[in-house]
Amino acid sequence: MGTSHAYVTPPGGWSDARHRQGLLGADISRDEEGVWRVERVLPSETSDPHARSPLAAPGVAVRPGDAILAVDGHPVDPVAGPGPLLVGAAGKPVELMIGPAGGGDPRHPVVVPIADEEPLRYHAWVADRRAYVHEKSGGRLGYLHVPDMVGSGWAQLHRDLRVEVAREGLVVDVRENRGGHTSQLVVEKLARRIVGWDVPRGMRPHSYPQDAPRGPVVAVANEFSGSDGDIVNAAVRALGIGPVVGTRTWGGVVGIDSRYDLVDGTRVTQPKYAFWLEGYGWGVENHGVDPDVEVVHTPQDYAAGRDPQLDEAVRIALAALAENPAKTPPGLPPL
Repeated sequence: MGTSHAYVTPPGGWSDARHRQGLLGADISRDEEGVWRVERVLPSETSDPHARSPLAAPGVAVRPGDAILAVDGHPVDPVAGPGPLLVGAAGKPVELMIGPAGGGDPRHPVVVPIADEEPLRYHAWVADRRAYVHEKSGGRLGYLHVPDMVGSGWAQLHRDLRVEVAREGLVVDVRENRGGHTSQLVVEKLARRIVGWDVPRGMRPHSYPQDAPRGPVVAVANEFSGSDGDIVNAAVRALGIGPVVGTRTWGGVVGIDSRYDLVDGTRVTQPKYAFWLEGYGWGVENHGVDPDVEVVHTPQDYAAGRDPQLDEAVRIALAALAENPAKTPPGLPPL
């Protein structure tokens, strides 16, 4: 019971599609007149089938500032908003009455609400931070987020990897990492070092090996980087890939099996895989990985929309670039 992974899962579960809340994939709020308006439509991520944005679907064309006046002919309550009218609507066609922001006759687009906005909001979160790192570094640093160490996190890494490693340095964000088993693959990518260049005619040069960082790598971690998310930060430090910025990670690296169910269907996990790492011994379990540079993300930072951990990672990477410029492809030999 002293290990990090120890779970008891009861049998069965609760699921009732009739009462699933339908969501529109947007930020909406009530204005001073009691009208519910769209503030932001979350963009779809076409490479992720779960990140479908209902209001961005073809033919819907809802824009920020538009008002949601009715759902399936029922007026939107000025206090409760459209939420109650979308209960049970996930995955089903729904007619909205939309009042255009610039005025004019209402429109009646048909949308299909979703049951879960997390994929949409996740991709928007990553895009916002990627743009922030690009802006703050003057376009010199790339940004990658690794949400977990399973197939979904491996796919997310490769959505941006080829483009982001082409920049001079790299910020690798493993905050909120849910763990899994692919940290070895992630570390192998980050540990690559450029030893050559492939220069095709009329195209941009490619590093050899491919997907290798051109300059400094800085990792960002927090207390929600757990399990294999602990391990990837420990490995980044142990291999000298780069510094870790943020707060101490979760501290759970004793893996489990889920081989046995009790007679009533209850599943009980069995601790099985202990983890030892050079420089840490057995000490990552129940402690975590201490960052090289501690930066605490306070509640005041969250409320103000600040990200001091990311700011410090950018500062460190730019300082490292000033001392050791990024590798660049050579010029072609004379004819």
